[in-house]
Amino acid sequence: MKPIPETEDALVLRTDFSNQAAWEEICTTIREPVGDLHFLANVDFIDDVEYANITKDQLLELIPPNYNHSFIIVVDYTAISLSDHPLLIVDVYEGSGREFRAVPSQIQGIENNLSIANMDFEEFAESVDEDGVFRGFPEN
Repeated sequence: MKPIPETEDALVLRTDFSNQAAWEEICTTIREPVGDLHFLANVDFIDDVEYANITKDQLLELIPPNYNHSFIIVVDYTAISLSDHPLLIVDVYEGSGREFRAVPSQIQGIENNLSIANMDFEEFAESVDEDGVFRGFPEN
């Protein structure tokens, strides 16, 4: 299997190819601006069947040395098959492999904050709901 490519922006990696319509819905939601300031997710989409069904451990082995992003967003079987499409967010910094799931409409904030180190991976991972999915921070 080929290494994960270096990309300018954070990576959204498709690993499940069972439902094209779900993939397109996920991509559309991630591309939409959110919030009053219309934040966009700065991401590159990789839609390559060579990565079909790879595991998180395989993914971590495919990260090149000095990879320039601290996380990868994975569109796996769970994300494709469930109606709210909970994406797998994997911490690849130093191969840690920590993870949490997030709905596509939250990717803009996750990407923006993690990419500039404004927030830590743990802040999102510790804010998942009872289903283990990040759906946004609670309103105060």
